[in-house]
Amino acid sequence: MSTLLPLTNALPALGSSPVDSSAATTYTDINGLAALKKDPSSPQSISAVAEQVEALFLQMMLKSMRDATASDDPDGNEMGMYQDMFDKQVALTISQHQDLGIGALLKRQLTGPLEPASPQPASSGSASATGAASATSTPAIVQTPAGFVNRVMPTIRRAAASLGVNPLGLLAQAALETGWGQRMPRTADGVSSLNLFGIKAGDEWTGARAIADTMEFSNGVATPRRTAFRAYGSIEESVGDFANLLKNSPRYRDAIAAGGDVQAYIQSMGKSGYATDPEYANKLNQILNSGTLQAALIPRTAAL
Repeated sequence: MSTLLPLTNALPALGSSPVDSSAATTYTDINGLAALKKDPSSPQSISAVAEQVEALFLQMMLKSMRDATASDDPDGNEMGMYQDMFDKQVALTISQHQDLGIGALLKRQLTGPLEPASPQPASSGSASATGAASATSTPAIVQTPAGFVNRVMPTIRRAAASLGVNPLGLLAQAALETGWGQRMPRTADGVSSLNLFGIKAGDEWTGARAIADTMEFSNGVATPRRTAFRAYGSIEESVGDFANLLKNSPRYRDAIAAGGDVQAYIQSMGKSGYATDPEYANKLNQILNSGTLQAALIPRTAAL
């Protein structure tokens, strides 16, 4: 659990980093905020808006801290007003001089292409992680869920057979981790990682890597992080690596023991720590029972 620094230590010296002159430098500066409307798509305006959003988050955090230590002093209302003014200015100043990560993520979202909405899995502590944010995602390998199933299912069926498990469990994971193939990290040269299962690239990984923004969960609290993922040369290589991960780690023994029971497989994966998201198993079930998956499977029902 992170510890908040005292306010006296958190405030940076003015001039420690450049501040956009078009942005508000005090929380009461209406003219500075109005200037953002002149060119809302410019990098300067996007940066300033991201700082304002980050400042709002800090204001709420500081207010919660004040409320938790509020006293019954009869002068509390007047003092509270001045503390609130001070907190708002502190939050704005911090957001303009230090990168807390929230503003940076927002800027990447505002400047990157919009992506189709899809379930967002959690990042795990050792293997799985959510797909990249839009600015670090590669173009989709397929355009529809049916196309995704058609592309990956033959390889997934072979891997599932080698593991002795129901292939639908693996398919649900691949769909969740990649948003039906719409969202995968890419390498520094822009090539798709083809990482269907969000496997991280630890120190033991000697192959190519792809960097992406993820959300890690700790005690139910999501935290943005910059994460390295394994990158593969093919879908077959990606699925094969996932199968080897399950075979070689005692953590997934119960998942493999589930055999053809896809519900047991999903529940075991949720408890295994594969993903830090406490809702991981529920999200897999949502995909497994979705009309989207059922429609995508129609051409392949006989093959299953």
